[in-house]
Amino acid sequence: MSDLHILNARLGQGAELSELWVEAGRFVSEPGRAVSHQTLDLAGRLLLPGLIETHIHLDKACIMERCRLEAGTLAEAIEQTRAAKAGFTEDDVYQRGARVLEMAIVQGTTHMRTHVELDPQIGLTGFAAVRRLQADYAWALTLELCVFPQEGLLDNPGTEALLCQALEQGAEVLGGCPYMDADPAAQIRRLFELAVEYDRDLDFHLDFDLDPAGMTVHEVIRCTETHGWGGRVTIGHVTKLSAIALPQLQEIGRALAHAGVQVTCLPSTDLFLTGREQFHNKPRGLAPLAQLHRCGVTCSVSTNNIGNPFTPYGDASLVRQANLFANASQLGTEAELLLCLGWISAESARLLRLPDYGLTPGCRADFVVFDAPSPAAVVAQISPPLMGFKGGRQTFERSQPRLLSPV
Repeated sequence: MSDLHILNARLGQGAELSELWVEAGRFVSEPGRAVSHQTLDLAGRLLLPGLIETHIHLDKACIMERCRLEAGTLAEAIEQTRAAKAGFTEDDVYQRGARVLEMAIVQGTTHMRTHVELDPQIGLTGFAAVRRLQADYAWALTLELCVFPQEGLLDNPGTEALLCQALEQGAEVLGGCPYMDADPAAQIRRLFELAVEYDRDLDFHLDFDLDPAGMTVHEVIRCTETHGWGGRVTIGHVTKLSAIALPQLQEIGRALAHAGVQVTCLPSTDLFLTGREQFHNKPRGLAPLAQLHRCGVTCSVSTNNIGNPFTPYGDASLVRQANLFANASQLGTEAELLLCLGWISAESARLLRLPDYGLTPGCRADFVVFDAPSPAAVVAQISPPLMGFKGGRQTFERSQPRLLSPV
């Protein structure tokens, strides 16, 4: 069903109940006379816009049984995944990606940007598989593909041609991994040239360690301003920003905001991989989103990896990622928890430039329902969604647990 009359929905902090109308998959201000609506009575449950995953890797998910985990470092994760990738087939990538997509859907995700590796070893195999997933799961989730050179660009001949081929075949976003080339700044500059040529947004894996030396964020800011690409550039990880003093961070934050460069934190991966060289006073190593937000930077929290050497676990719950970020970043007030919720919903929508996100008339009717006393409590309690809708059509339901008292 895509034409709905939603009754007794809570839309925010208070106890006031609202009604909403959905027609042809979008919220409308009032019902059309000739439309037959089905009734959805939420009985006071909380209704939120669908959750948004801004950074995940479907193509290399769920491969832990093929890998050896010893050092737990970024270098080992790259090496082990490279070795496993040699055995990837299109059907293999499809099946593993489908497993994660189905987890994400029942966790309330309705929009997702996935990064897809391209290089001469894997070719377009992963890209072809994820394109199939994009079509097959469109009923429940909008999937956009960001193709990127995980194994390097300038130092890996043949990679650029593959990126261009994928862009010509419809890849929506161009990604980067500058630290995999000997000259990271040169990779950044070349990717900006390609983004302008193909009119694509950019999404970089950037500055992923805890040594403040060698930051490339300034080159991204410079190129964004040079090419007028503000609002179309995202940098993920940027854990180096957690290793600098507040005044320097605020200076960079203001520059990011002025240029229109956005930041994604990937707490599960970043906590797992960084700071391993320290036993006592171990750093948290997360991009400081709260401080960046105060500087005017658009931010998001996302999953990154599930079941591989970069992150050996995960259930595709963005609420869990928001809670993990809040916990590790010591954010606990209602206002701070609402910020964390925004970084998996409304702020993520702004980061991905989604024009029709929300619960107001004209917005696409992508929404999830929670049994939680408030939006902040969704993050605080890691509340699982009870049901989800894509374009007004229900995509899943979850039964509430029931205590079985002996009396």
